[in-house]
Amino acid sequence: MPSFVAKKIFFTRGVGRGQSQLQSFEEALRDGGIAPYNLVGISSIFPPFAESISREEGLKLLNPGQILFTVLARNSSDELNRMVSAAIGYAIPTDRSKWGYLSEHHSFGETEKVAGFFAEKLAAEMLASTVGQIDQLKWNEENEEYVLQDKILTTKNICSTAVVMKPGEWTTVISAAVLIVE
Repeated sequence: MPSFVAKKIFFTRGVGRGQSQLQSFEEALRDGGIAPYNLVGISSIFPPFAESISREEGLKLLNPGQILFTVLARNSSDELNRMVSAAIGYAIPTDRSKWGYLSEHHSFGETEKVAGFFAEKLAAEMLASTVGQIDQLKWNEENEEYVLQDKILTTKNICSTAVVMKPGEWTTVISAAVLIVE
């Protein structure tokens, strides 16, 4: 049986606007650089030993029509002045032979910082719960990431936020973790 463990991962985000929800979603995917691919939604595991690469590096490895495994956060609205947010958080363990976590968060009325921070916290809490030390999870103000007694290597987030600007126009935001299987 073939193994589909991703060796590389990159993060992207986008904003789209259009006359329909679908059109605004397509525009958000275009803005995020992942429109010409077939996206398959997956759950929340950051694979052991997976290398985090830049969006630019990741896109160079892809071919139009390719199937991409993604953890996708998505939010849409056509309500005038409504703020929409979509965030991906991740937490990677210090021991890279272990898996980490990816989380998605979709919200209304939250700033990029608030929504991103929440998604990052979710991922850190999921990782901390695997080692039974969720009560010892702490925020490191200096490094702006969560730490857990040398168990968490890093936590980060990517978030997209937008406000519906025109009556009747759909606005969609996406944030995605794209896993590349070689």
